[in-house]
Amino acid sequence: MNKPVIIAEIGCNHKGDMQIAHKMIKLLGTFKLLNENAYIDIVKFQKRTNKELLTFEEYNAPHPNPINSYGSTYGEHREYLEFDLEQNRQLKQWCDEEGLIYSTSTWDLTAAKEIVSLNPKLIKVPSASNLNFEMLEYLRDNYTGEIHLSFGMTTHAEERKIINFFKEKNRAKDMVIYACTSGYPVPFEDICLNEITRIKETYGNEVKAIGFSGHHLGIAVDIAALALGATYFERHFTLDRTWKGTDHAASLEPQGLMKLARDLRQAYLALNYKNKEILDIEAVQRKKLKHNINLINQC
Repeated sequence: MNKPVIIAEIGCNHKGDMQIAHKMIKLLGTFKLLNENAYIDIVKFQKRTNKELLTFEEYNAPHPNPINSYGSTYGEHREYLEFDLEQNRQLKQWCDEEGLIYSTSTWDLTAAKEIVSLNPKLIKVPSASNLNFEMLEYLRDNYTGEIHLSFGMTTHAEERKIINFFKEKNRAKDMVIYACTSGYPVPFEDICLNEITRIKETYGNEVKAIGFSGHHLGIAVDIAALALGATYFERHFTLDRTWKGTDHAASLEPQGLMKLARDLRQAYLALNYKNKEILDIEAVQRKKLKHNINLINQC
């Protein structure tokens, strides 16, 4: 089993404010100082070209949940939360300064081309865009880093088509694929953790690794995902779960994310076999407490 890799997804939880994004990055960078096992490996944002993703009617319609809107229309709301290429370049620099890996989800071809120009270590394909084969083709053929991709809202036939598409150019081994239920937040009965087992058994020999992208409450479920074979763990991160926006309620605040990182790494250490029948730590106790050892040895 590989060590867990923990991804803090800021996404658009920065509320469209670069200073909040910077504060969140700096805070994530301090986790290891507070607890050596609680560090974060990767910080993830998102990049959308809203007029490419939305129809004219969708762009100019009201937000479906006006209380969460940052604009008078859904398009204005999405633009308010969007960082441009130069701002993403700055985000990457801030991550570098904190010893964190910068990444982002790209939702469309234009966004993918822009983020590829930054040459990050990895780019994420969100569940909503994993059938955008024009974008997938560009990433497959023009980007040499890791391609992470979520399987939320995706049929088994569509999953196979995606994997085969990357195998055509020998890129599947650069992929990390994520078990995911797309909901905010997801009730426990819909998390469906055994999908990790299915995905691992089906694609584990074809891709680099299996991940778990969680939109649930709390942190207990992630430990079970580790035991089932997930290596990459992606959770939304916010400074305040009561902030306006659809993702905050399904996000972890700093203390929760630190505890998750700590617990995953401690559970990873525990998920092994004894390297000999009687461990050194047991030998002293065996001599002290174990009854009838001599009798058993004489038999």
